[in-house]
Amino acid sequence: MEDLSLEAETINYKKEELTVGVARANLLALVFIVPVLLLFVPAYLWLWPEQFELHTLQSFFRENREKVFFYPLLLIIPGAVVHELLHGLTWAAFCKNGLRSIKYGMLWQMLTPYCHCKEMLSLRTYVLGGMMPGLVMGVLPTIAGLLIGNIYLFASGLLFTFAAGGYALILWMLRKARKEDLVQDHPGLIGCIVYRKL
Repeated sequence: MEDLSLEAETINYKKEELTVGVARANLLALVFIVPVLLLFVPAYLWLWPEQFELHTLQSFFRENREKVFFYPLLLIIPGAVVHELLHGLTWAAFCKNGLRSIKYGMLWQMLTPYCHCKEMLSLRTYVLGGMMPGLVMGVLPTIAGLLIGNIYLFASGLLFTFAAGGYALILWMLRKARKEDLVQDHPGLIGCIVYRKL
């Protein structure tokens, strides 16, 4: 029934799949990560050079040895869940069926949670939901950490900016889409399906 409804909705549209394999996606995501590192890390070093003096670093690692190794691990699991929730809640706000159109799950072979939106969305809405975790958990904390000199906030922001690399890639693949296009999250591959009006 759902497929018939989708077919009726897209009768005057041309369908185009924009997808990429997992290995290629991971490689291409690096293209988005390197400029972030080149922009933010030198800026942090320039603004807060005293944090990187030898005696400061020695003192920091002596006092925070456990945090340095366990903090990222403790952050990654709940962070991955919040990341997917942000995708889903943002998209659900614009879906006809709300949260019923959002599916959460786990790719066990990669130990990665995922969020899938079953409805077609406007390009703007899809982009908003796609970029939300990278913005809220990544870019904004990175900038805040940079401005106040908080290395933990800065590092966690960078970590979640990297985690958003996959969706940065999908948004890049959508760069030629038109504002009147409709977009649906791909149900089984990394990417999306674009419906262009004829």
